[in-house]
Amino acid sequence: MRNCLECSEKIVGREDKKFCSDGCRNAYNNRINKDSNNFMRNINNKLRKNYRILGELNPEEKVKIPRNKMLNKGFDFEFFTNVLHTKTGNTYYFVYDYGYRELENDYFMLVKKEI
Repeated sequence: MRNCLECSEKIVGREDKKFCSDGCRNAYNNRINKDSNNFMRNINNKLRKNYRILGELNPEEKVKIPRNKMLNKGFDFEFFTNVLHTKTGNTYYFVYDYGYRELENDYFMLVKKEI
């Protein structure tokens, strides 16, 4: 007989069952998948905020906006998920599928990558 991975109670049912109940399965997965420390949680919060801001400012998949509009919403330019260098020499910074590229005169081009 097997024991539940969360509460160690005996499991009744299918042979491959790992938990005694949905509650134990949820509790186990929540514990395993939570951010391991404040550092990771803070970075993930900043990425989520940047993602939300880019989505709000770029509803049409491509738009040109001033830097201060991004800053006023709380955008943090130090947090992004990847960088794309194009063949034409442009550099795009992405937060998942939303990206931005610096233009002249403190303007930015916001784009959305097709997934």
